[in-house]
Amino acid sequence: MEVVVRVYRGGEEEKAAIEELERQCEYSGQKQGKPLLVTDLMGDPICRVRNFKSHVMLVAEFGEEKEIVGVIRGCIKTVTRGKRTSSAYPVYVRLAYILGLRVCPTHRRLGVGMKLVQHLEKWGIQNGAEYAYMATDYRNTPSVNLFTLKCNYVKFRTPGILVQPVHAHDKPIGSRIAIVRVPPQVAASIYRRVFANSEFFPQDLGLILNNKLSLGTFMALPKKSIPSWDMKSGTLPPSFAILSVWNTKEVFRLQVKGVSPLTYASCVGSRVLDSLMPWLRLPSIPNVFKQFGVHFLYGLHMEGKGAARLMKSLCRFAHNMARDDAGCEAVVAEVGKRDPVREAIPHWRKFSWPEDLWCIKKLDTAKRNDKANESCRPYDWIKSRFSSSIIFVDPRDF
Repeated sequence: MEVVVRVYRGGEEEKAAIEELERQCEYSGQKQGKPLLVTDLMGDPICRVRNFKSHVMLVAEFGEEKEIVGVIRGCIKTVTRGKRTSSAYPVYVRLAYILGLRVCPTHRRLGVGMKLVQHLEKWGIQNGAEYAYMATDYRNTPSVNLFTLKCNYVKFRTPGILVQPVHAHDKPIGSRIAIVRVPPQVAASIYRRVFANSEFFPQDLGLILNNKLSLGTFMALPKKSIPSWDMKSGTLPPSFAILSVWNTKEVFRLQVKGVSPLTYASCVGSRVLDSLMPWLRLPSIPNVFKQFGVHFLYGLHMEGKGAARLMKSLCRFAHNMARDDAGCEAVVAEVGKRDPVREAIPHWRKFSWPEDLWCIKKLDTAKRNDKANESCRPYDWIKSRFSSSIIFVDPRDF
């Protein structure tokens, strides 16, 4: 029977069908005997992409009963692709981001996933996208094979996901370091300067910083430099670190399932020991076996003497923010493989992903007169040797 792909209509019946599909995919993973990090969307299934101005959610129907056997989400955004050597200004490109692809275990190997991807790409082209990209765990072989072998995507970037569990105790911040809150307008100006040569920096950053899920932008700098620095002057202090915090709790919750009894007992034991002897300030493991939320750190950048120490203090401040937010059990950051800030971000290796594989594809579009880049020669971002070591990870993508 033919698979029909259409736009998600909403409604309680369709929402329930997609929730059941998500559960079936979860159960399929658990049958393999591997620990799972399960995502539970909060509210409508389309919430993962709702914070983008242009977004879509597609479902695949099968048979006369029109059973929903697949789902995919996508959005359109305009981002930088790294500075060209012949220009002092960043060059923007419009692309489609693909996420949330799910296919019912009983209907796999029938071309459902590929058909969903093809329809999403077609929607992207209709909305002016020149490229499409997606992110997946490099160990997710079925997903990697679908995109690279069947849909002609290429492996592009491999940023790392760094996870710091939230402990029961505050982390100390140096007495000589000041943490200041930066207003969204000032933060946008700073970010456009320091990320001008980066990849994937969003043109609509102002919408992100002013979004209700944004918990603020913060800067760490030596206290001695505060009297001589005016935040609104347009200049930057000689030494500083900066980051913004995004609250994912209102979009999705996570839960770890399928761990061994020994692992479960050791995690519980760490919390019991911490509660009995709080003066030791043990780094106990939070209860990740029930649903929990995370704070996502983005826009991480540091400059000047002692910048790594400032970034570590800023990450401690973010940890303490998360500790005061009930139900938040981890602080997460995703940075480029060669980004200098990576070594300054506190994280637990066992909780982190060394490589989050990003795959990209140049869409087969007719030549368009792009007024923003009409002076540029034809350019293929994928084949370019001038890629940046800095990747700006949009918190809406996480």
